[in-house]
Amino acid sequence: TARAAAFGTPILASWMGGAEVVEGEAILNRAGIPVFPFPDTAARMFAYMWQYTESLRGLYETPMLPAHADNGTIQRQHVLEIIGNARQSGRTLLDEVESKSILAAYGIPVVATHAARSEEAAVGLAEQLGYPVVLKLLSSAVTHKTASGGVRLHLHDAAAVRQAFREIATAQQAGGRAFQGVTVQPMIPPPGIELILGSTVDPQFGPVLLFGAGGLLAEALQDYSLALPPLTTTLARRMMERTRIFHALLQAVEQHSLDLEILTQMPVRLSWLVVEHPEIKEIDLNPLFVSAGRLLALDARVLLHDATLRPEQLPTPAIRPYPRQYQSPWQLKNGTPVLIRPIRPEDEPLMVAFHQKLSERTVYLRYFHLITLTQRIAHERLTRICFIDYDREMALVVERRTADGEGREIIGVGRLSRSHRASEAEFAVLVSDEYQGQGLGSELLRRLLQIAAAEKIRRVSADILPDNDDMQRVCKKLGMQVRFDHEEHVIKTWIDLPAEK
Repeated sequence: TARAAAFGTPILASWMGGAEVVEGEAILNRAGIPVFPFPDTAARMFAYMWQYTESLRGLYETPMLPAHADNGTIQRQHVLEIIGNARQSGRTLLDEVESKSILAAYGIPVVATHAARSEEAAVGLAEQLGYPVVLKLLSSAVTHKTASGGVRLHLHDAAAVRQAFREIATAQQAGGRAFQGVTVQPMIPPPGIELILGSTVDPQFGPVLLFGAGGLLAEALQDYSLALPPLTTTLARRMMERTRIFHALLQAVEQHSLDLEILTQMPVRLSWLVVEHPEIKEIDLNPLFVSAGRLLALDARVLLHDATLRPEQLPTPAIRPYPRQYQSPWQLKNGTPVLIRPIRPEDEPLMVAFHQKLSERTVYLRYFHLITLTQRIAHERLTRICFIDYDREMALVVERRTADGEGREIIGVGRLSRSHRASEAEFAVLVSDEYQGQGLGSELLRRLLQIAAAEKIRRVSADILPDNDDMQRVCKKLGMQVRFDHEEHVIKTWIDLPAEK
């Protein structure tokens, strides 16, 4: 049993014999070795452990940062304007044009959709788009357009468009509803795969995302999976893999009619939209159509929370989203523009490159002993550094564009980790040798102290090696106490932050 404890690998035992082996079971249990009465039970438990390990390994795969995530293409202000106008007018349901405009603002591809208030306008738009076209009811009150007679497909000429316009108008007026017009969009030809992507609010967990088989049979098929936002591409892929329709998607990939990486980005982008705009109650993209290398949301519905709800009453995500409020540009002393932002899981490759450029002295001053490059860039270690719970710790990275302007590199890292006392935290700062002396250390620590105050941390501290004169100067400059500890032979530094009024 002593050798088993030092073995470092889980050991399971099956000792059959009932009452005759109780004493032996007790010996093994005291050594931390579980004992099962039958071999099949032990084998099943081993399978559970293996599955758990594989699931964790899958979750901690390095995700990919969706294209254009940080280049300003996400039009957040445009979304705020649409939501604000709807809430001011007392509406909770956005019309199709507004809904698709919100999705497009976050990089989710939607079919071209235009509003027409008259027959002539509908015909004119159809001529511009090219036949065949689709006409749908334009309404901020009707949720299910097909059931209310508000959809006409395969319209091949102006006469068909005029007739469809009249039929939709008549159906709405017969139902006692005001007719606002129609939307005109191109008819996307089959074949293809119809998916559903959406979000709703759970009373316990807050916003929840949904992905699965879509189209008219979505409710009948009941093929979907759920996930909590925000998502990375890895988490989005795991959500997709839990559906039966995913096997059809893999066949589409083999036939070169689908780019799975682009599809994986759609749940990620939807999760950004949901967590950044808590006024949104529900989103429904059905169908999200995959056909001949194209990916388009053919229909969309966005439902808002009641405008009477105050911001603090709106549901919040169960998982804290990326703290974008701590991201802002800055300049080094030599004028180089950089971006200081919270770390994210997708930064692992950049962190590998960052550690490759650190000198032995820089590593020693940060970690108090030498750690080999192989140890520092191990995937298991970097996942703990990049995959963080923003409620428990905060890490800032300093990012700059590479010389060719195409890539990015990390040149500094600052970390704030809460201790077992929630009101206390330790900090650490690490700057690439090439950029030391540019004010990065001071700026990172200054921002960490600001974050600590915002996160209701009352004391921030750290241990510093006596040889690290630069860090001691930075701490004194920012008003921290600095004292040499004769017992531990380190510099103790700390600061007590005032409580917010």
